[in-house]
Amino acid sequence: MDWQEVSGNWVLVPPRPVGIVHFLGGAFIATAPQLTYRRLLERLADQGYAIVATPFVNTFDHAAIARSVLWSFEQAFDNLRDALRRRYLPIYGVGHSMGCKLHLLIGSLFPVERAGNVLISFNNFSARDAVPLVQQFSQFTSAFTTEFTPSPLETNAIITRDYQVRRNLLIRFTNDTIDQTTALNEVLKQRFPTMVTSQTLPGNHLTPLGSDVKWQSGAIFTPIDAIGQWMRQEVYRELQQLETSILQWLDPTRSF
Repeated sequence: MDWQEVSGNWVLVPPRPVGIVHFLGGAFIATAPQLTYRRLLERLADQGYAIVATPFVNTFDHAAIARSVLWSFEQAFDNLRDALRRRYLPIYGVGHSMGCKLHLLIGSLFPVERAGNVLISFNNFSARDAVPLVQQFSQFTSAFTTEFTPSPLETNAIITRDYQVRRNLLIRFTNDTIDQTTALNEVLKQRFPTMVTSQTLPGNHLTPLGSDVKWQSGAIFTPIDAIGQWMRQEVYRELQQLETSILQWLDPTRSF
């Protein structure tokens, strides 16, 4: 099972997929999701989920980015129909940080069918808070656009009025100082009171990132090998908890 590029997306298809995950990463690290989120995405693929990870370049027009990544996903989905055996598979959106906002906009502005969304470390800051240099630059030109489209307030209004994806998993981390999941949880529970699950896990805003560095032991297992494996387990403990939480939510009938 190897990564392949399909219509500008990075795709990983297991032999007998049970569902499809459309993944969108955070701002500035979403240009190569098959690298920056490799371990998380490959763990989902190992459990039978076909991965379509759509790269994007951050701009101020978040609605335009949402439209672009949705179009890119749909192009890849059409090209993968043979690999997916042309049968129905549930589609889940999984987003991290800004990727959450994009999935929320997709679920509000476009007629998509989603079995659910997993929203990790939701972030809806204004441009001035998210990009400090913008505020400095705007002092020199009043014509410079200094806010995202839609703005944080407009985004909340759009979600409150139009968001259509009923089943949602919201995940925040204990040491994440820029997370805004609590406010989002209140908004979504007003729309779908019994369909929103919120979890708090150990970790920080960067916990979902990382590649799985495997420790290769020699012919004889040594104390150094034991230390290496222990260090690997400690490094990925928080990420493993995140992976397990997502998988259990995707399919509560299975144990992971």
